[in-house]
Amino acid sequence: MSTCGFRVGTNLWRLRSALPRLLLGLGLLVGLQGPPCAAFYLPGLAPVNFCEADRETAACKSSIALFVNRLDSVESVLPYEYNTFDFCQDSEKKSPSENLGQVLFGEQITSSPYQFSFNKTETCVKVCVKSYDIANEDQMKKLAFLKKGIELSYQHHWIIDNMPVIWCRDMEDGQKYCTPGFPIGCFITEGGLSKDACVINSEFNKNNSFYLFNHVDITLTYHRESERNGGIARLVTARLDPKSYNRSDENHITCDGPPMEIPGEYTDKLNITYTYSVKFEENKRVKWASRWDYILESMPHTNIQWFSIMNSFFIVLFLSGMVATVILRTLYRDIIRYNQMTSSEEAQDEFGWKLVHGDVFRPPRYGMLLSVFLGQGIQVLIMTFITLFLACLGFLSASKRGALMTCAIVLWVLLGTPAGYVSAKMYKTFKGVNWNTNFLLTALLCPGIVVIDLFMMNIILWVEGSSAAISFGTLISILAVWFGISVPLTFFGAYFGSKKKFGSPVHINQIPRHVPLQTFSTKTLFGIILGGILPFGCIFIQLFFILNSIWSHQIYFMFGFLFLVFIILLITCSEATVLLCYFHLCAEGSPLETQHPKFLLGASHISTLCLATTKIPDFQKDYHWWWRAFFTSSFTAVYFFMYAIYYFFTKLQITGMASTVLYFGYTMIMVLIFFLFTGTIGFFSCFWFVTKIYSVVKVD
Repeated sequence: MSTCGFRVGTNLWRLRSALPRLLLGLGLLVGLQGPPCAAFYLPGLAPVNFCEADRETAACKSSIALFVNRLDSVESVLPYEYNTFDFCQDSEKKSPSENLGQVLFGEQITSSPYQFSFNKTETCVKVCVKSYDIANEDQMKKLAFLKKGIELSYQHHWIIDNMPVIWCRDMEDGQKYCTPGFPIGCFITEGGLSKDACVINSEFNKNNSFYLFNHVDITLTYHRESERNGGIARLVTARLDPKSYNRSDENHITCDGPPMEIPGEYTDKLNITYTYSVKFEENKRVKWASRWDYILESMPHTNIQWFSIMNSFFIVLFLSGMVATVILRTLYRDIIRYNQMTSSEEAQDEFGWKLVHGDVFRPPRYGMLLSVFLGQGIQVLIMTFITLFLACLGFLSASKRGALMTCAIVLWVLLGTPAGYVSAKMYKTFKGVNWNTNFLLTALLCPGIVVIDLFMMNIILWVEGSSAAISFGTLISILAVWFGISVPLTFFGAYFGSKKKFGSPVHINQIPRHVPLQTFSTKTLFGIILGGILPFGCIFIQLFFILNSIWSHQIYFMFGFLFLVFIILLITCSEATVLLCYFHLCAEGSPLETQHPKFLLGASHISTLCLATTKIPDFQKDYHWWWRAFFTSSFTAVYFFMYAIYYFFTKLQITGMASTVLYFGYTMIMVLIFFLFTGTIGFFSCFWFVTKIYSVVKVD
């Protein structure tokens, strides 16, 4: 197929538009498309070779197994195991080993009774029969749960040869919609409204009725590598079409007839027969390395992604131009002027950002909390960067389910050392003395909030019987890793970080200057609200696709785009914070001699009062930039949360209190993580900027 883009799985490093030429400097991460499109796994999984039953050898096999994953819904956050519903089950129930990421996401992959033989066409093969008798309470509970799953639009997720089985259907506008899952069935309301998949068949027309998809037509496409290798083939696509058939004669099963209807008020015995048909098709064009291409049919977002990136790119250019103007013109002119002062009288006539040179490095209030946030922010920032970089290279592909979450958690645990180091070093810079408290808060505060949040949501999942509920043993393992590895590494980093602080390039006055009441435009709140707009504008389109992949259960494959947007976010947060910090330090309040005399009589403002008696007006300024620098970029997380609320009410169909609580519980974790690393980016960019400009000015 011709649709190309960044994604995990095949990791296509090729693009469809000429727009990437503007990002040629990122060529190590992005490749330009050239005919034909090429794809590969890096490092990937070993392909499985298939052949006909009469040609089966040790190098190839004829049996094809179908695995089933958990069922989920766009109307509920609660996923359920396949075996929770009364479907046909494999007597052996073989399950592949699960990694930590799969456990935390609630993936429950298990074997199924659907078994195929390579290149053997089969029609209307009976799998099992499920009976429901109104006199049997247990059977009626199972039927009620099945009907509830249909009403909430729960979907199957099947896997063949490690590929998701795709269901495609034609839309009214002529487009083809594909999804890596297919519904249990569909529901017609009492008012005659057809929900979801009921629109695909005109025979689904009875009010207050459930229609069950009890038959699937499976199409497997293969590619023969070479006839010289004995006709070895590899599967490249897996598709299906769900059907509904009501079989009155179990001994003569046919794939036609009226749909399998389950009335809303059922008062009789019901038999449901599950069947399947399978056929094989050869494709000489698509090779095994490109077999994930067909998933892109359901996700034609490449052009939208490039529009988002170019929009963000122009924002970065705009901010870069403003930063360059500040540094090369305004700031450079100020520094030259200050350094050319020769007399003490000239030095007294200070203005602009130099007015607060004796207070700008004064430790902020709540320096303990700020240092803890910065330590945790560094930990999350490095974890995010490495995880996205590995995903961009294809090491965390969709074929390795749960690998992304597993990698992120392992990196977070191992990065306790830089978290402790940065937190302790900043705390020492703030002249803190409670080292034990600083270490404990760095190791426990933010992770503790996340763990408490997860534990509370896990209780809800336990009560609801969801497959996403984490077992008690897994919780103990997570706590053991946290306290056994992450906490000691944090202490190790804090020990070395407390040895030396960041040096101040200027002398700090013993008595702090007076900070007058600020105008609305110079207040901290106005600055941080303004500062979060541009970073959020760079990511909100990418954020839409991420939320879709999480809550609408779509496969996320565009890690190349995501990594580019992440880099742009870093640059935007840094430049926006530096600009607003500079404007903040340059903003002048009213002269001191215009202040009310009674307000100047405080003991902490004696030196200021002395200056007020002179003829030289001393302009008052706000030098508290530490927290302001952190909140300027971290306020992007507030916009993130506001967008998540908007997304919940406009894009999702989630119903029920449990699902609503779970949605906002998981969202708060994402907001906290986003708050930490964006705030850390802005703070250290501003810290570097302030240190540099005051280190080149004659201040003594």
